[in-house]
Amino acid sequence: MPGAESTLAGSLAGRTILQIIPQLDAGGAERTTIDIAAALAEAGAHALVASVGGRLVSELQAKGGVWIPFPAATKNPLAMALNARKLAKIIRAENVDLVHARSRAPAWVALGATRATKTPFVTTYHGSYSGQSKLKILYNSVMARGDAVIANSAYTAGLIGRAYGFARDHVGIIHRGTDLRLFSPAAVEPARVQRLRKSWGIAPEDRIVLLAARLTGWKGQKVLIEAARILAARGVTDVRYILAGDPQGRTGYVRELDAAITSAGLSGVVRRVGHVTDMPAALVAATAVVVASTAPEAFGRTAVEAQAMGTPVIVTDLGAVPETVLTPPRAPPERRTGWTIPPGDPMALADALEHVLGLGAAARENLAARARAHVEGAFTLERMCGQTLDLYARLLMAADGAGRASSRKSS
Repeated sequence: MPGAESTLAGSLAGRTILQIIPQLDAGGAERTTIDIAAALAEAGAHALVASVGGRLVSELQAKGGVWIPFPAATKNPLAMALNARKLAKIIRAENVDLVHARSRAPAWVALGATRATKTPFVTTYHGSYSGQSKLKILYNSVMARGDAVIANSAYTAGLIGRAYGFARDHVGIIHRGTDLRLFSPAAVEPARVQRLRKSWGIAPEDRIVLLAARLTGWKGQKVLIEAARILAARGVTDVRYILAGDPQGRTGYVRELDAAITSAGLSGVVRRVGHVTDMPAALVAATAVVVASTAPEAFGRTAVEAQAMGTPVIVTDLGAVPETVLTPPRAPPERRTGWTIPPGDPMALADALEHVLGLGAAARENLAARARAHVEGAFTLERMCGQTLDLYARLLMAADGAGRASSRKSS
């Protein structure tokens, strides 16, 4: 049950919670929005999501959430000002008790609307939000202006505290949760894996190294291509390297990747396969999973999902991803669940991959068991939903005690 670890979820019955996010397409923030909406519906709350829409709308509705078409993706200042008025009207019309923003532009809209209606306001830092100019720092600051601010990792919480000291007392860490009913080796039928391998053109005797991330330079696809070239030179020839992810319009980068593959003599060895809808099957198919980011990640969902499936994972020692993997010296060797390497270091990646590819059956089984137990203890969907719903309940109890909700509804 999504809200099973919540101790206060019952107090949300009959309440109306509105989440606002630009679009409901693939991504960690979008997936979390759906998960929280499902947990709210299960708790008897009204779960509204204001968004332009996207491929996840039907899933939201199937899980008890209500989609409110809203131009939440706009970054035009005038349109955002008008949107704040529109959102305030929705808050009043729907008797919304709390608003949760998951992206910067809609967060500014939500900030204006919640201040006008005296509605509790929550934000989640889903990313590290780059930019050093005063204007960009101000723009990013809206994500620290919630009555409660959720950081999806200790790394992110540190960023918030250093950049926006005023928010330190309002920041709490809630890690992204993984649905272990879906991300379970036992839940993946062999036919799903076979279909995926066939669609990727993988021969039965070939092993797979998977990098699943949108196609953009800092996700490290070029690092993996160079590591694959190094391994091929060492005589490792029974491996295919899969780059799974949407280009999201980055046609120039796609051309760069294809040129790098050709230049390395790896045509057919390194393959772009586009967006993968069946990630559990992809992770089962993989002999190793790589998170090769060269810029800090705010969390590290792929690393957690790989561990849940018992697949060895190699990640860069950067940002929040190392928080999700147990590796020496942060953990004793006998508790290892993955490997960390320096960012942008194809030789280190090649060495780690060669080690992982050489693991025996017993070592892989033991690693898989440790990794699964690690995720079960720290990164479950139930834990994330429970902590989030408890946060909502505490804020609403405080608001009721201060009389804010009643004054809003009488306005």
